[in-house]
Amino acid sequence: MNRQQNQRARRAIKKLNEIRHKQEMKIDILCNDIVGAHSQIINQLQALNFRAGFYESILNQKELEGLLNTSAKHIQEHIPNSKVAVFLLSQDGFQMHMANNDEPIDVDKIKFENCFTLEVVSDICRSNDICSLDDMFEMGLCCNSAELNKLSAAAIPLGQFGRGVGFILIYRSAENKLRSEELGDLKAITSGLYRAIESLREVSPQDDKIDQAI
Repeated sequence: MNRQQNQRARRAIKKLNEIRHKQEMKIDILCNDIVGAHSQIINQLQALNFRAGFYESILNQKELEGLLNTSAKHIQEHIPNSKVAVFLLSQDGFQMHMANNDEPIDVDKIKFENCFTLEVVSDICRSNDICSLDDMFEMGLCCNSAELNKLSAAAIPLGQFGRGVGFILIYRSAENKLRSEELGDLKAITSGLYRAIESLREVSPQDDKIDQAI
């Protein structure tokens, strides 16, 4: 009799342990889901805060130079340890603007920004998505690839409906690789920045031809 009771007790304990184990697994899954959802919400709020702050910072800009400097500076503040340049197509080819005359990162005495030709700039402007460093090399970027391995870089086109005016170039040390979330934040503000540039820019007939060509 005692033996049967002990067996029933062991079976009951085993069943209870199985139920507890399943409950613990469900709790772990639920907690992970909550943490994941919480992190996702935080990331979304941070992205929205960046966009709102960016548009607020450029809202009252009345000159193109001020607009580009303010934009580059705000991006640098959002993406730590980065260097930012805005390239714009112009009548004479293209122009480069850096945040408050910020100095480019030296790559063994090679200035990264000076590696861009009009052809490369135009190809990036034509692209419909973020261009990686490898993409830029395929377009003809004329820098030593071994030296540029020290950088993590991307170019985000500024354009709308197939019409491009330039792009944002961002880069930092390869040890601190640019994250997809950071690049996604930049892509989200390109439409507004494009419209702001267009509203401040005096477009000559030659500029129209450049825009049509790209």
